[in-house]
Amino acid sequence: MIKKGFSYIGIYFLYCIALLPLPVLYGISSTIYYILYYVSGYRRKVVRENLVNSFPEKTMTEIISIEKAYYKYLCNLIVEIIKMPHLSKKELEKRYKFKNLELIEDRLLNGESVIACSAHYGNWEWGMLAFGLNLSETKYVIYKPLNNEVFNKWFYELRARFGNTPIAMKQTLRTVAGSRKLTSVFCFASDQTPVRDPANYWLNFLHQPTMVFSGAEKIAVQTNRPVFYLKVDVVKRGYYEVTCVPIAEHPKETREHEITAAQFKILEDHIHAAPQYWLWSHRRWKHKPEIN
Repeated sequence: MIKKGFSYIGIYFLYCIALLPLPVLYGISSTIYYILYYVSGYRRKVVRENLVNSFPEKTMTEIISIEKAYYKYLCNLIVEIIKMPHLSKKELEKRYKFKNLELIEDRLLNGESVIACSAHYGNWEWGMLAFGLNLSETKYVIYKPLNNEVFNKWFYELRARFGNTPIAMKQTLRTVAGSRKLTSVFCFASDQTPVRDPANYWLNFLHQPTMVFSGAEKIAVQTNRPVFYLKVDVVKRGYYEVTCVPIAEHPKETREHEITAAQFKILEDHIHAAPQYWLWSHRRWKHKPEIN
């Protein structure tokens, strides 16, 4: 009960901060950066290890430069997420633009359901809000619930603001089955770390054996829904541009793991081009392959 009380106080505090204009919040993010990076060292060991293993060709000077750029972006991301309760449709449309969303919208208008995949690159929270705002049909956004019940409910309501229907990961298959008569889009963050399972797919990603989530591919093959990757570019602080990349027009005709591998190849190339915008503080490689 005490924990819930503190959670509600925390959310109220965040709502109040969200009233501040973004330029002020970005000023606050500079202070957060100093605290996270230099004072608390928040997950610096995890970030450093991930960067060193992912870029063995880079010097330590280059690694530290990426590391600092990542923490600066992470702090911008934090204040952008805090802003979500008071982020207007007009502001979101100005800051999050889609180059060729008609590739997906035309499918929906034709009565075809679609699968969209992305990653924890750039501001994925704003991205899903903007995605829901710009498409006409039912949008299901798959998410991993937070352990804190109060904050989980808060995030659910934020993610549903502009027309999305958030779906907990464990409810994905049930929702797919229940919505088979609807024209819809299912949105997946494909770089989630799956629960260890012998049936999981492993691939080489950023020079490391990586266990990957292949649920989106399995659903695509079973339902023959075309698959698109949402490639997010950070134009400048607080401004994003998304390119819809077709991955599989007819999933049933693809080879096993072809769709999943294609998603991770796009992400890997994107990370190499601008590594500071991916979520390096996530323990992405906590699972290791079993050696027989």
